[in-house]
Parts: sequence; C-alpha cells; structure tokens
Amino acid sequence: MTSGRFDFWIDRGGTFTDVVARLPDGRIRVEKILSDGAGAYRDAAVEGIRRLMDLAPGAPIPAGAIATVKMGTTVATNALLERRGDRTLLLVTRGFRDALRIGYQARPDIFARKIVKPDMLYERVAEVAERLRADGTVEAEPDLGIVRRDLAAWRRSLARWASRRSR
Repeated sequence: MTSGRFDFWIDRGGTFTDVVARLPDGRIRVEKILSDGAGAYRDAAVEGIRRLMDLAPGAPIPAGAIATVKMGTTVATNALLERRGDRTLLLVTRGFRDALRIGYQARPDIFARKIVKPDMLYERVAEVAERLRADGTVEAEPDLGIVRRDLAAWRRSLARWASRRSR
C-alpha cells in the first residue's frame, strides 16, 4: 500500500550508508553512499534521500513529499562493542546501580573458579531517586535539580580529564 509519498529506511554505518526508498508509485529503489561525503555532501542520509528523489545536490527536499523516514545506525553499536566510544555516565534508578553488572548470572562454565566478567560500557553511575510502578504510574518523580547537579559534576570531571590529557 502506498501513500503517494516517499518512504525511506536508512542504515548509517561507519563506511557506507544504505538508503532504501519506496517511491510514491510503490517501486523500491536503493542507494549506497559513503557515510563521510568528504566535502561532497554534509549528511549521507539526506544525500541518499535527495538522490532517490532525483533532486539536485543541495536542493531542498519538498515539504510533504515524504511519509516516513526510519533510520538506524551501526556506528554507535560498533563503538560500544569495540570499546572505542566516549566516556559514559549511566543514569539509573536508585537501587539499580549494579543491575547491569549483575546481569542474568549466566556463566559459560558453571564450575569455573574464576569468573571473568566483561568490562561495563559505562565509566560511572549516577543514581536517580525516582520510581515507577509496574503499571507505569509514577510513585516518585525525580528531583531534576539533583539530576542536573550530577550531570554538571560529570561534565566538570570530563573537562578536567580532557585538560590533563591535552597537556
């Protein structure tokens, strides 16, 4: 079923960006372009959309011509898996600081004397005093002032780290 407008599905990777389009007439077209346009274009996803709409480079995209754009990326996932992303702070509900470290207690060798756990993807944890019930109702709202204070402290620690590193 077509809407008479374009639908786009985009996967931005570290090297290539794949853009799939359903044209207004229902046909499917695909474009694969470099994620880094090296000055030829600013954004690979937008460039892919322009190409599939047969627009000139840099031309504005007509308002109302697109029904949907759904985009995913492997860039962030790969950075996390390869442990080469930015330093990260995990904000979590108070009392759940260790939930990700504990995990499911799954062990490949149940009789191993030394259990080696993977490093966490985050560097530090800040707990937020808030609580939701199982039905989604709010039992305790977070104090946004305290959350902002914790985030500001994290930013200051990053700035100090970057300053020491650049010396």
